[in-house]
This record gives sequence, C-alpha cells and structure tokens, in this order.
Amino acid sequence: MQRARAATRKLRTQLGRVTREIERQVSEPSEKLSKLLETARRIHAQQRHDKNKVYSVHEPEVQCIAKGKAGKPYEFGNKVSVAVTSKGGWFVGTKSFAGHPYDGHTLAAQIEQVEQMIGKRVEEAHVDMGYRGHDYQGPVRVHINKRRRGRTAPRLWRWMKRRAAVEPSIGHLKTEHRLERTRLKGIYGDTINAVLSAAAMNVHKLVRAFLRHFLRTLLSLWRRYLHLVAPIGPQIPCNPI
Repeated sequence: MQRARAATRKLRTQLGRVTREIERQVSEPSEKLSKLLETARRIHAQQRHDKNKVYSVHEPEVQCIAKGKAGKPYEFGNKVSVAVTSKGGWFVGTKSFAGHPYDGHTLAAQIEQVEQMIGKRVEEAHVDMGYRGHDYQGPVRVHINKRRRGRTAPRLWRWMKRRAAVEPSIGHLKTEHRLERTRLKGIYGDTINAVLSAAAMNVHKLVRAFLRHFLRTLLSLWRRYLHLVAPIGPQIPCNPI
C-alpha cells in the first residue's frame, strides 16, 4: 500500500506538471484540447472517496455501478433499462440513462418509451426489487417482485415468476449483441448502441422463427412428395407354414 501511494503521488505530480506546461505554452487552446485539459484538472483534483470521479479519459461520462455480486461487484458504464413483452420476450423498450440514477426513478421514462413504441397504453408492469421506492404516479399498475409469495394471488405470483425470464435476455444482449461494450462515443453513442442491440436481438429471433417455420414447411412438402412417388410393388400372398 505504501508503494501504491508513492506511485499515485508520482503520477499526480507528473500530470500537474504537464497540465501547467500546456497552459503556459498554449494561450488559446482548441475545443478538443480544452476538453482534455478540463478532464486532466478533474483527475488531478479528485480523491478516492469523491463522487462523480473520472474513470476514463476518452469517456468521462462513465460511472461506477455497484452490482453487489461476488463474481462482479462493480461495472463501469451507464445504466440501461429494458422492457420485454410478457410472452415471447420481445424487446419493446430500451433506454440509456446518463449519470447514475436510481432504478426507481427511471420507471416513468421507460413506460413512456414503451407506449410510444407499441402505440398502446401499458396496463401492468412487473419489475424487480431494485425498483422499490419508485416515484411513478401514472395509471400503470406496477408490481414489484418479492422473495416469498405470502398472500399474493396465484395469478399475480405466476406473472412475478415470469418476470425472471428477462434476465437471460439481458445476458444475451451483453455477450452476443454488443451491449456490454459499445464502439460509439459519448452519451448519444450509448443511447444508439442500446437501441441497436435490442433491435438486433429482435431481428435474430425473427430470423430463427422464419427459418424454423420454413424448414418445417419444407419437410412437410418433402414427406408428401415421397408419399406420392414411392413405388408400390405387387402384392404377394403369404401362406403360413
């Protein structure tokens, strides 16, 4: 720990020297250089326990998100809220949020996006326990998942268990459709990447459904064709011995 503090102090000293030297030699910096200098000043001034720290030079908007899991306690990026249908798991809403908002405060914006996408009013929404204490005041009935059933009605409890089907879909978005690491820059790039990832997964599901239906129809036609052209030999009587 002592050597780590010494290395951090040395890097901070070198960063301050380079920043002051650029400010002395460049009287009117360009827009790109001004942003880099502002980022360098924030990095030089930030401490370990400060809020809104800079974790990346080329993406200063990146936030540290605590996951609370043993395998991956923290993730660096921005929050993305997704909404899927109750049957089929089709993505009908994907919204990226800048900063580090509380999950419950993103519910109203997500429901508004879903209603714009499907053209109908949402009647019920099932969310996980991270949305406890949300500030949504609209007409949609919001059901928060629970660990135990208690006095919950059987029908409602089945829908709560159905909500867990969104978790593997999120995993597929991250690993197979580039939601985990975007190639686009800035807040707008994060928003575009989230929408394109959900659209790519929907298209992938459509292609799989089309191929499944096409192969099933082709197999049925092939069986019918074999039944029509199959040769029928002469009937030979068989006398038991």
